[in-house]
Amino acid sequence: MAAAKVAKAGIKREKDWLYFLDRRGNVSRVRRAEGGGKARKGTMQVVAKVGVQKEEGYLYFIDKDGDVSRAKMVRRGKGTRRKAAKKSTGRRRTR
Repeated sequence: MAAAKVAKAGIKREKDWLYFLDRRGNVSRVRRAEGGGKARKGTMQVVAKVGVQKEEGYLYFIDKDGDVSRAKMVRRGKGTRRKAAKKSTGRRRTR
């Protein structure tokens, strides 16, 4: 299933920033952590007040156009579980 646009935000992304949907449904950003060093201390900045009402079972993200989109989360059902591999006891059989 393809992603569906939920809200138009028209965000222009800047380098070194991570964009996401916060708890209130607004588009926010924080500085990206650099590998190997201490995490930067910074607060979250609200970029666009969209106020998206999230529904359960969907993944919300900022698409290429800078708008808020959602896609149905794929979950494996109970009937499609794989059988667990048989554990060996570490002992060898003798004849």
